[in-house]
Amino acid sequence: MITLQGICYDEKSSFLKGPRKAPPLIREFLYSDSSNSFTELGTNIKTFDIQDTGDFTPTEYFDIQDITEKNCSIGSKLITLGGDHSITYPLLKAYSKVKGPFEILQIDAHGDLYHDFEGDPYSHACPFARIMEEGLATKLTQVGGRTYTDHQYAQAEKFGVDIHEMKDYDLAKLQFENPLYISLDMDCFDPAYAPGVSHHEPGGFSSRQVIDQIHSIDAEIIGADIVEYNPDRDVQGITGALAAKMLKEIIGKMVN
Repeated sequence: MITLQGICYDEKSSFLKGPRKAPPLIREFLYSDSSNSFTELGTNIKTFDIQDTGDFTPTEYFDIQDITEKNCSIGSKLITLGGDHSITYPLLKAYSKVKGPFEILQIDAHGDLYHDFEGDPYSHACPFARIMEEGLATKLTQVGGRTYTDHQYAQAEKFGVDIHEMKDYDLAKLQFENPLYISLDMDCFDPAYAPGVSHHEPGGFSSRQVIDQIHSIDAEIIGADIVEYNPDRDVQGITGALAAKMLKEIIGKMVN
């Protein structure tokens, strides 16, 4: 069984609010009559047991951990719709308790490795620093980055992060030795493909490249989150439809 939860939270966003509105809209696109329930790999996601627990609006940041711990008990794999990227830290604090050793594939324009950002160690610019310093994952692989600072390079070296910047990206070089958790930030895509994000960062992935990345994974996918879709900046639903497409392809890969 796959459990789906929505975390409507963007209080840790550093630039614009809006990602808290994303989870119900991603569902609308997923089930829209404009598409169907088949993935590109030929899987009909309607034939699988997906327990949708609905959307949650946390009052406090670490309510996310409590919500996730409860929902982890429902199904064997969990997918979370965010929300800004800060949700990944408390989410994985909960998930690591039940899943044991796993690696993370972070697909993102940003490293999100700051020790703190604007005085907040739980900013959406910091989750992977918290995750790695607490040993919540055995390895972190980052792909698509194009905004690393000197501080983030130093943090990456400190935590042994395997960085594949956009300028050096080679799909064939990615290998995983343990079960895998995917954290997909919608700003990994070039703004031409995903205008509905708070931080437009040109030079990013095409939708085709990220779909191929998901399809090529040779490891068990045990969980995922899709974050940083900001409906307030979207254009005719382009980004929402892409987020739903990625959700569908991740589910399809999970069950294949």
